[in-house]
Amino acid sequence: MSEEPNPYDASRIVVLEGLDAVRRRPGMYVGSVGERGLHHLVFEVAESALHEILGGTAGRVGITLTADGGVSVADDGAGHPLGRAGRGEDPTLEDRLTVLYYRAPHADRRSLYGGFAGLGLSVVNALSSRLTVEVRRDGTRRTLEYERGVRAAAPARTGPADGSGTVITFWPDAEIFETLTFSFDTLAERFRELAFLNSDLDITLTDDRDPAAPRADRFRFPGGARDWIAQQSNPPHPDVIGFEREYAGMEGTVEVALCWGDSGDERVTSYANSRPTTGGGTHELGFRDGLAAALTACAREQHLLTPADPDLTPARLGAGLTAVVSVKLDRPEFEGSIRDRLGNAPVRTCVAEAVREHLTTWLHADPVRAAAVLARTPATTLE
Repeated sequence: MSEEPNPYDASRIVVLEGLDAVRRRPGMYVGSVGERGLHHLVFEVAESALHEILGGTAGRVGITLTADGGVSVADDGAGHPLGRAGRGEDPTLEDRLTVLYYRAPHADRRSLYGGFAGLGLSVVNALSSRLTVEVRRDGTRRTLEYERGVRAAAPARTGPADGSGTVITFWPDAEIFETLTFSFDTLAERFRELAFLNSDLDITLTDDRDPAAPRADRFRFPGGARDWIAQQSNPPHPDVIGFEREYAGMEGTVEVALCWGDSGDERVTSYANSRPTTGGGTHELGFRDGLAAALTACAREQHLLTPADPDLTPARLGAGLTAVVSVKLDRPEFEGSIRDRLGNAPVRTCVAEAVREHLTTWLHADPVRAAAVLARTPATTLE
């Protein structure tokens, strides 16, 4: 054992405070300093704006990749108040941009739940070389600017304004990130996903980086997950089962859409508060329970199973099954090392009941269609 004294003592401890902590350890807040972290900045600012729509105070959100390497996120909401909030008051936009551990907004079924638990805007500000804010409110336009998280000037009135809304534009810091090039397709995939999962959302993504080849996509799907499943096949599948239902027992809602197509693969995708749950969880287990119960009952009614045969198992429920299971909860509980699995116990029972009832009605409405679905159920489920 070495007899040399350990040079580490209290004098070597560095206390990082405020946004300086984010700049010194960016990976702790955005996951990486590569493309993944770069895109996370966009999702954080966009999520703040999208909550305006879900809260009923805005109708549209536009995200623009600007020609000078920035990203602009605009909403047509009421316009966020600037200044500083007093004790006990709701945070202003300036608070959310500059105070790292400002209290997080209450998460409920209207929350997208994709960010840093309320830290998003301050983290984006800290990791941007420049960030500007324009607020249109009460007939006045006010602006605010930051450089690497530090306010460059006090809020200023810059003239009258028609309508209301907030625009946040930021330029990621080249001192932090390994790349400053955004992928339009990566961003479009996530915004399309959010629009399918939240039928109220109206999102436009525009790319102005190449004047010779501008791009723009609008994501708005009033049919929700049902539209999503219908578009998975070409041409769109005509027999999509879709429903949404609220349950007090799980303090939230469940939306399910599914169909059986020509593909031999089984694809079940699940979400909780619009957050992908790649590890599954109680909502996905409930979906499979309900599906198995409905198919078992139908198989027995059509004498495809005898009283002595076991029930169909939830493990595999038919070749070509494509489904989306989305729950929105007031108190979501995520489990796993990367928080990718839903743990709320009551959800399983509620989702199973909803799926069983709706699928049973659908199967009874058309015996021929029901027989075709049951024919896809592999014999291994009868073991």
